Amino acid sequence: MKILIVGGNGDLIISGRNTGDVNVDISSSASISEMFKKVGKLDGIVCTAGTGYYGSFDGMTQEHIMPGIYGKLLGQMNLVLIGKDFLNPEGSITLTTGIAAAHPARNGSCVAMINGAINSFVLAASQELREDKRINAVSPGLVEDSKERYGEFFPGYNLVPMDKLVNAYILSIEGAVNGKILKVYS
Repeated sequence: MKILIVGGNGDLIISGRNTGDVNVDISSSASISEMFKKVGKLDGIVCTAGTGYYGSFDGMTQEHIMPGIYGKLLGQMNLVLIGKDFLNPEGSITLTTGIAAAHPARNGSCVAMINGAINSFVLAASQELREDKRINAVSPGLVEDSKERYGEFFPGYNLVPMDKLVNAYILSIEGAVNGKILKVYS
């Protein structure tokens, strides 16, 4: 299998903004197109890139919201819209959302909205993909490896073991599921 991971690291084709086998800025459709032209046909596309604004709802402005819209939301949507043409028949696309779509944390309205929109996009796009291509989203809770970075935003949330999260990505890539939000919350 030839799998592209956008926002990851490991032994597959890795793509990141400044690191990896190929570079990509997921907030730019031109950058996404160039990346796919470089890597060619794929059996799987996985995106773990993108984040959004965590902060006071009362102080939230469009300037806080738009980087997450352009990056995580439109970036992942464009990976699908452009990437589907580089995906082999029966290939899979896996996007990443998060627990905030279903259980928003305080100061997480922006991220909740972005994650929920991606989830809805996955549900709808799964009906539209052709050639037995599949799309799913992995929606992790607070992952053990992310506790230092995000733990303060999710007080009282159970930690998700990394092996459980990895299994959700494997299910999405190698399994038969399509149009699913794979929730890994504890």
